[in-house]
Amino acid sequence: VATNDSAQSQAAVLWAAQRAANAHLPLVILHVVDDRWTAEPVAFTGMLLEKGGELLETAAGRVRGTVLVEISTKVLEGGVAGALGKYSTKVSMLVVGSGAAHLGGSLTDRALQVAAAAKCPVAVIGDQEIEDRQGVVVGVDGSEEATQAVAFAAAEADREGQELTVVYAFRGPDRWIDSGALTEHLAQRIVDEEQVVLSETISGLAEDYPDLVVNKVLKTDKEPAAALVQAAGAARMLVVGSRGRGGFKRLLLGSTAHAVLTHLPCPTVITPVQRRKHKK
Repeated sequence: VATNDSAQSQAAVLWAAQRAANAHLPLVILHVVDDRWTAEPVAFTGMLLEKGGELLETAAGRVRGTVLVEISTKVLEGGVAGALGKYSTKVSMLVVGSGAAHLGGSLTDRALQVAAAAKCPVAVIGDQEIEDRQGVVVGVDGSEEATQAVAFAAAEADREGQELTVVYAFRGPDRWIDSGALTEHLAQRIVDEEQVVLSETISGLAEDYPDLVVNKVLKTDKEPAAALVQAAGAARMLVVGSRGRGGFKRLLLGSTAHAVLTHLPCPTVITPVQRRKHKK
């Protein structure tokens, strides 16, 4: 988990500690010192590194004695997204705080930068209360790759003893009916076909997780981001997949992840998925 000791970062550290304890994994608390623009690299960077170490000890101290988990700390140097992206190759999950309003914008962009650079799932944590929340929600888009996000979400839900809700949202055929482009019969066929796609997306979960309760939700009256924010309003976790393209990552649900992080409903995990290649 990465921290800068903001309120959101403190929430992220606690969330990461609790998840690590539940998964029987060690916790590494990170702080990035961005030394790229220092005028006096040696002296000033040394001071920044010292302050970073003190910040980490404070963060670790808040967790020790509260959560039974093995804790270590590490100061990284460089750009935040780049440094965390490089370190992500060594861990099973990277956790960051959501940021806060800043100069009329949102620091959720930093979370997106980290998620774009990371090679592992990235959990973005806000300052919402989590104790009374229930369920894991995952967004899918009908693609084959979406099953990878579902598999990640199912494993999380099963380990935590939570129900899994799979949400497939798209602007349905009602607008086409209204414009006269489709008849109601053809529109219903489209919806029925997408129901089949949704069922295929979760096929196999019952065999892998026989005790897991899975709910299917097909939303045809909302954009994906709005549907996911609504569905995850009281959830313990929301999972959204991302797909790598070239030097950047294009989010599996288009601009959905950006919109979700801007209106963060709950702890949200952006998990990388791999494009499947078919033999010709």
